[in-house]
Amino acid sequence: MSWYNGGDIPKREDGTVSEYTIGVVDDDLNIRGLVEAYLHKENYRTVGLGSAEEAWELWRSDPPDLWVLDIMLPGMDGYELCRRIRGEADVPIIMISAKDNEVDKILGLELGGDDYLVKPFSPRELVARVKRQLQRWYKHRGQEEPAPASPANAVDVGALRILPGERRVFLGKDELDLTFKEFDLLRAFAEHPNRAFTREELLVLVWGDDYFGSDRAVDHLIKRLRKKADGLPIEAVWGHGYRLRAGGGDEA
Repeated sequence: MSWYNGGDIPKREDGTVSEYTIGVVDDDLNIRGLVEAYLHKENYRTVGLGSAEEAWELWRSDPPDLWVLDIMLPGMDGYELCRRIRGEADVPIIMISAKDNEVDKILGLELGGDDYLVKPFSPRELVARVKRQLQRWYKHRGQEEPAPASPANAVDVGALRILPGERRVFLGKDELDLTFKEFDLLRAFAEHPNRAFTREELLVLVWGDDYFGSDRAVDHLIKRLRKKADGLPIEAVWGHGYRLRAGGGDEA
């Protein structure tokens, strides 16, 4: 593991270095060094790692703000690391691989990857995608304005209660520990109970209108929600998508 703390990174005009740290995971030292060099030019701090095991240790101790993650790694592969990280948080993950196969891309995106680049890739393109992911994700997080937790602000559907300002969710007396995407998906359902959403609509609501990946990412996210909230009445609408069932009758 190599930690680059920004000491020699070219600084902005105001003398500052980027607030973001990027975890770069690749067992190829040359590729890792090239990626880090280009990120340093854009004032990002980086942590270079040669294995998924090292990356998992970093995640548990001092997680970066975004991951650039190679799929083919010795020991634990990138798919497994992505799955583990995504089980705990929605930090942006850009997956890179020599595999230019649609199945591999879909698998990476289904496991929670936000973007996928095939080797050899342009380092400038990678930096552009890093910027886009950081701007979209962290700007999105900052848009939530705090609001008092009161019945007037809560969204209630049966035993489900959502407090949007606090980004908290309760199912009965139990509070659910949800990631940001899980929260946003459940909130979209709860604000429109009984409405049948297409996967494409849910992709735009949760991932943004510039998301290019497979709509099967919606299926994977719903599986995660169901696992965390046993009995949550999200049901598939055959040939269409999903809805949150809330008593009788459909939304007008």
